Amino acid sequence: MFSRHDLVWLTPGGWDAALALAPHAALQEWRDHDWPAVVRRQEPGLGNNMLCLGMPLPASYGVRQRIALVSHVDHVARRQAPLPLNDAIGAAPPAWLAGLVALQRATSSFDLRVYGSLAMACLTGEAYLRPESDIDLLLRPATAGELAAGIALLAEHAALIPLDGEIVFPSGEAVAWKEWLAAKRSRARVLAKSRDAVRLVEPAHLLATLEP
Repeated sequence: MFSRHDLVWLTPGGWDAALALAPHAALQEWRDHDWPAVVRRQEPGLGNNMLCLGMPLPASYGVRQRIALVSHVDHVARRQAPLPLNDAIGAAPPAWLAGLVALQRATSSFDLRVYGSLAMACLTGEAYLRPESDIDLLLRPATAGELAAGIALLAEHAALIPLDGEIVFPSGEAVAWKEWLAAKRSRARVLAKSRDAVRLVEPAHLLATLEP
């Protein structure tokens, strides 16, 4: 089962098919370096045998350029969950290092993953990070206690480094953790994203997916 933000490496046949549809120089570079694409939300009407992927491009290709791909699942050579925080720290700029190390130590018991610019900089060695970049993290709590403790730690450390990202619930639905905090205060619904849909839901619906 593929999830948003998963990393996917294509087979040679997969790259051939991608290049035939979108002969972009970046695709050839990705193929030559065997860099991964990223699973994005599924487009409406596609069958289960098709997979929507994205490639955020580094600064050398211009500001915030992305390539959207659709690949057959048979063209996936391997997949991997997003990078653990500890694996990506080495790609961070010096201004973030102390804060990220402190965060990693404080959250060592959590399944905290990295996606976005920091992850791509780590995976490719290319220049993705800009002065305005955020550190995009995925918090995957299994229990209500883990959710509360994880959010508290993210909010605490966000005062020192530019943290952003999502809570991924056991159902696979994800909510921006800052939105979750705001909704907790206002008792509002939250925008939940899954691989197949985006919808407004009551926080109680997501809390019910967690263990007590």
